[in-house]
Amino acid sequence: MSGTAATVLPFAEGRALVEQHAASVAPTEAELADLARAGGRVLAEALVADRDFPPFPRSARDGYAVHAADLVRLPAKLRIIGESKAGAAPESIPAQVRRGEAVVIMTGAPAPAGADAVVMVEYTSRDSNTVAIQKSVAAGENIVPRGSEGRAGEVLLKRGQRLDAAGVAVAASVGKGSLFVHSSPRVAVLATGDEIVDAATQPGPNQIRNSNSYSLAAQVRAAGGLPVLLPISPDETEQLRRLIEQGLQADLLLLAGGVSMGKYDLVEQVLGELGAEFFFTGALIQPGRPVVFGRAREKYFFGLPGNPVSTMVTFELFARPMLEALGGAKPRRLAFFPVLLKKEIKVRPGLTRFLPGLLSGQFGELEVELAPWQGSGDIAGAARANCYVVVPPDRERITAGELVAVWPKS
Repeated sequence: MSGTAATVLPFAEGRALVEQHAASVAPTEAELADLARAGGRVLAEALVADRDFPPFPRSARDGYAVHAADLVRLPAKLRIIGESKAGAAPESIPAQVRRGEAVVIMTGAPAPAGADAVVMVEYTSRDSNTVAIQKSVAAGENIVPRGSEGRAGEVLLKRGQRLDAAGVAVAASVGKGSLFVHSSPRVAVLATGDEIVDAATQPGPNQIRNSNSYSLAAQVRAAGGLPVLLPISPDETEQLRRLIEQGLQADLLLLAGGVSMGKYDLVEQVLGELGAEFFFTGALIQPGRPVVFGRAREKYFFGLPGNPVSTMVTFELFARPMLEALGGAKPRRLAFFPVLLKKEIKVRPGLTRFLPGLLSGQFGELEVELAPWQGSGDIAGAARANCYVVVPPDRERITAGELVAVWPKS
């Protein structure tokens, strides 16, 4: 649709619409990056095993490489014929282990030919060149077979996967000192409002410091983007238009503030004058109901509410999947997990609510309660929270002891 006619969607529909557009967006171009700096980037090439992994049968424990059949009757005494340690030259490892023999072996070392199991050193005692073993093992126990983690030529990581620490380790293991990753999307961040001044400025009696640009910059970086902070726009049409046009030169534009229904909320008006297509102009959520999603001059934009907590929540709920897609990654699905509610919650039905929460406990005994906060302008209250409690739109009361959905803070 074009223009600024209000289209307010339930949360699930709004999120699905963003994911639909994200699935068809063209990602940024690939660039060659040094492996040491590739963490957090998105693969633009598949990582293929250049040899079998592991390249030899590998011991998973310190102990003795043996024939499992020698340990049917215990205790068993075996003759020690040599040693296998990680990185040892092949000629230093016994060529063959026969029945009645054992080889001292370390974790990660090659299992010598003939041995079909490793017994852990804790169950043995050594006397010169013999070892007494007190525990039997099954064939294959404590030995990782050659190629069990990946065969030569097998794709280990697909294109489009974000490189975490394990992914970087895989890249190093297949010999990638550098590799092709998608360039980080440039995300323009534009805060609006006459009441906003820069963080380093002493505000006047009716002014507040700009926190939204900086919180959004942190969220953009965490999602793999490169934030481009634009100057604060006053509530004035011409300057706002100029800054929006500048922001549309980036890969994605995020606007904070100016999307409500007040006299000086001009963002939708200016975007409409620039020919923007609006996919929705609100979502039935709290916080963040006035969120806007659209496209102008072939670039996607999100108009995020100006209240700081609303800004942060709506970025994660709606803008993040688009940013991830622009960076070449498949957007992650939202994951909530059930936790026992510590104190009763009462709300008005009709909105999906993402309320700052305090998750406590450990292991399988977690519980959650709402964090003390004064609404979507309470930055300190949101900062003290460690999760969000998700309240469905059809619930107005959730009693203590019930399971509630919890959304971890990113």
